[in-house]
Amino acid sequence: MARVPKSTSRESKISVVVPAYKVRDQITSVIDSIGPEVEKIIVVDDKCPENSGNYLLSVSSDPRVEVIFHASNLGVGGAVKTGYLRALEIGSEVIVKIDGDGQMDSFKILDLCRPILTGQADYTKGNRFFEIEAIKQMPKLRIFGNLFLSFMTKLSTGLWQIFDPNNGFTAISGSMLNKLQLDKIDNRYFFESDMLFRLSLLRARVLDIPLPAIYGEEKSNLIIRRVLFEFPLKHMRNFIKRIIYTYYLRDFNIASLELPIGISLFGFGFGLGAYNWINGYLTETVTQTGTLVLVAMSILAGLQLILAFLSYDTKGSQE
Repeated sequence: MARVPKSTSRESKISVVVPAYKVRDQITSVIDSIGPEVEKIIVVDDKCPENSGNYLLSVSSDPRVEVIFHASNLGVGGAVKTGYLRALEIGSEVIVKIDGDGQMDSFKILDLCRPILTGQADYTKGNRFFEIEAIKQMPKLRIFGNLFLSFMTKLSTGLWQIFDPNNGFTAISGSMLNKLQLDKIDNRYFFESDMLFRLSLLRARVLDIPLPAIYGEEKSNLIIRRVLFEFPLKHMRNFIKRIIYTYYLRDFNIASLELPIGISLFGFGFGLGAYNWINGYLTETVTQTGTLVLVAMSILAGLQLILAFLSYDTKGSQE
């Protein structure tokens, strides 16, 4: 069936970046499925052991395809950044990132690009959780993993309106991409989350687009046990950076007071309560009522201030 572009053309200068690593069996079908609305297809062979880049060049006759080879494996983020830089060199107005494993429906490329072309967004990303039927097809481990990672990403980026942060089907305007310091963005699987963090610091307009994934027999290169330890630490690092930059260097408001005072009161109450509980257990003495009141009031007041800060933070992301 012929692909018909919807109210756009190659004049929009849409480029697609495809990181290639262990995708030899899927890469040709992915490239063939990309419609004529795309002007350039940049494939980055990230030192693929299956030699996906050379294989694609030997079987594809698509004149839009350009393959860039890495001398060493940099990770999915490193491959995408190489493609981004090349897309900027050729003057692309919108740059789409699509994985080479066939899990993304390339017919939806225009759905990602349209909000950027019409000036409604600077960065768009797929969200696989809009449709119930699509969620039913998703592996259960991915569902629970996304719930956890989504909350961590919301907290670290301040983009409370987004979900499915590790969705790799994205599009960004060339003007916004020019503002990003790509060398500071993670080279590995934390790339998508780190992109959102950097975009939030630039106050970019980020928009979720309902795009269900396609699940087949492909295997993910992501090692779950690494994510469980690595991602929370990196999210915490970004959270601290964002708070310092947003609430103390770039601005100072009521939320700038609520968070430290809230944490201090909660920590004091929790610490005092733990000390008295342990001391009472070891010495078989009863904690005085005044101390218990002080512990309860400190914890409740601290928790209230922390919740007030989060309320301010979530409202700020929607403005």
